[in-house]
Amino acid sequence: MLAIIKTGGKQYKVSPKQKIKIEKLEGKEGDTVAFDVLLSADGDKVEIGQPLTGAKVTGKILKQDRAKKVIIFKYKSKKRYHVKKGHRQPFSLVEIQSVG
Repeated sequence: MLAIIKTGGKQYKVSPKQKIKIEKLEGKEGDTVAFDVLLSADGDKVEIGQPLTGAKVTGKILKQDRAKKVIIFKYKSKKRYHVKKGHRQPFSLVEIQSVG
């Protein structure tokens, strides 16, 4: 059984017991979250919707963290202009519990 969910402006293909890194969700570690389903497939049976009515994917938030630092460096030659910044994107680690 697999499903395609949409969260944080991105789509993810998920199945039960899978762990995924997604854009930060509101909630604490241990909370359960529900996602809307765009596509559900079980063998030869495929259902499509935007979102699919009656279908939900539930997951458990395992960790709220920030990713590794990304360095942003802007530079213009011959103008003595350079800016160095760093950014750490927050994310949530979610384990998919049920697809249905």
